[in-house]
Amino acid sequence: MGTQFLTDEKGKRTAVVMPIEKYNKLIQKLEDLEDVRLYDEAKRDDDGYRISIDEAFKIIEEKRKSLK
Repeated sequence: MGTQFLTDEKGKRTAVVMPIEKYNKLIQKLEDLEDVRLYDEAKRDDDGYRISIDEAFKIIEEKRKSLK
């Protein structure tokens, strides 16, 4: 079974029916494209500021303690 289109009374396509495998591949490709978009956005907004992992854990631990 290939892709099928549902139409309204005027013949305008309104929905798609496709095999689940094809649908899953399409969703995976869309998710991959979203990952690329988010990466590009992060790179564009990167100001170069970095902290060490030890500093990050210290900040997390301080925030955790302040919530108690």
